[in-house]
Parts: sequence; structure tokens; C-alpha cells
Amino acid sequence: MSKLITEKKIRIEVPPAKTKERIDIYLTNSLENATRTRVQKLIQAGLVLVNGVPTKANYKILPNDIVNITIPISPRPEKAEAEDIPLDIIYEDDFLLVVNKPAGMVAHPAYSNYTGTLVNALLHHTNKLSGLNDPLIRPGIVHRIDKETSGLLIVAKDENTHAQLAKQFSRHTIEREYQAVVWGRLKQHKGEIAYNIVRSKTDRKKFTHTTEDEGKTALTMYEVIEEYEFASLLKLNLKTGRTHQIRVHLAAINHPIFGDPVYGGRSILAGHTLPKIKSRIDNLLEGMQRQALHAKTLGFIHPATKKTLRFDSELPRDIKNLISGL
Repeated sequence: MSKLITEKKIRIEVPPAKTKERIDIYLTNSLENATRTRVQKLIQAGLVLVNGVPTKANYKILPNDIVNITIPISPRPEKAEAEDIPLDIIYEDDFLLVVNKPAGMVAHPAYSNYTGTLVNALLHHTNKLSGLNDPLIRPGIVHRIDKETSGLLIVAKDENTHAQLAKQFSRHTIEREYQAVVWGRLKQHKGEIAYNIVRSKTDRKKFTHTTEDEGKTALTMYEVIEEYEFASLLKLNLKTGRTHQIRVHLAAINHPIFGDPVYGGRSILAGHTLPKIKSRIDNLLEGMQRQALHAKTLGFIHPATKKTLRFDSELPRDIKNLISGL
């Protein structure tokens, strides 16, 4: 008997001031958990209509276009299944793994992403994963990074290791260093961002900063590594671990992460709209289809050996290419 398939219907009104852009790129940046390949498959299947008519992936959206998308959704499985997906394992022993997650991979099965996740790959790699936190769907997962953020993650193989690592996270003793390319040049080359973070009242998928006494406290330390004509490369250290923390904090100080489709990173900042510069920026955005954010360094005390471990990873190719272009 085949699985029950449900549908999710989405209607998008293109803003009046929107510049022309390929519809597959526009929808990739507009839809939650979307990839360009997935959007193109929806278009090929005739599930994307523009003004009531099926479209092609190279169609360039126009102001006031009405886009209707139908997304087939499979029900959540009762248990995550093993899948033969390559893993970039930086370190492994009998207690834990450190994995370099690529951009585009979700940490564990969730709404509209029930396959192709890090958990599916881990289950194929090992049958020894912690069951401390939702063992059927999230075995081994101690912490997460956003789908389109690349970088290092710790995975626990047993419950005791998981619990000890979770304590280190809750006490903020884990070293977590990120690197990001952001819009503009910062006035201070080193500093901290200390806005509370709350869920957006207008869009429940987003978060926002607040100066009011609400939400969760969040602290991000930053340092400029390199400056470019209209962007900067930053080193960022998390002192707290809120959802979307770095992305929200950098947007709050008007330096959103380059390419970030949710927090203003795909809009060209004022002063850079001259035709030659705009064309160059458009090309850079074309090559950076996500937020230019990488979880580069991870340090912690090994729960079993009590030794301090510290791991570093290279910037992925898309961010390297962006920096080269800048």
C-alpha cells in the first residue's frame, strides 16, 4: 500500500519593486528548506504557476506576478532510516564523532525534510548512536546548525557522552567559532552584539532582535579578519546558542550575512547600485545561493578522556569563491 501523500499550497505575490530574477532562484530564496534542484523539479512537474500558467525555470519574475506552488508532502516516518550518504568525518572514537556538515543538509528529519539528513547518513555509518534525545528521529544529535550553514557538529554515540556534552553546551563552555562574509565595513574591528532574540510576530519561521526585556539573552563576539570594497570577512564566537543567533545579530547591526535570503543578505546595500558594481554583485550572489556562514572551529572537553579537543575546518568552496570574487 502506497504512503498517503498530502499537499502544501503556497501563494506568493511578487513585490511591486522587485527586480527581474529567475524564478527558480527567487523561489529557492523565498521558500523554507528549499534547494534550487527541488524547486526546478517542482517547476518541471508543472506544480509552479505564474499568473495561473505553468512556467519554466528560466522565467524571470516581474513585479506583481502571482506565483502559486503546490508541494507534495509525505507524512513523517515513525523512524529515521539509514541512507548511503557520504560523510566528512573529522574525528571519531568509541564515544563521539565530529562531522563537517555541508550546506543544504538538515541535521535530522523534520517537516518536509524526512530523507537525506545527517541522521540518515549517520545511521548508515554506525549502529551506535545516543538515544537520549528522540532516538527514533534524532539519534546522536547533540546540537544543530542551520540547513544552509556549513561546518562542524558533534555527534554522541552513547547517552552518557550525550549528557556530558549537553552540559557543556548549557554552561557555554564549548568553543564555537564561525566565519562569515557580511555586507559593508564595520566601524569597530572588534566588539560584541548583545541583543535579546525573540520569534518574529509577523513570520513564525523567523527571529528578530529586541531591546525590550523579553525573549532570550544572546551574546555574539566578532572580529574583522579582512575588509573588501563592500563586504567584510568576520570571525564570530558564540557565547550563547540561540536559533539563527549570528544571522539575526548581524542583521540587527545592519551588516547582514552575504547571501542570507531570510535576514536581508540578498539585497544590495545603498550606494552600490551603479551598473558595473550591481552586475558584479549580482554575479557574486548567483554563486552564493545561501548565507555565507561556516561553523569553522569546535572545541570541547572529551566526556570520557577529559582531554580538551579542538577541531578546525576549511571554508567550503562557495565561500572561498565569494572571497576570491570580492
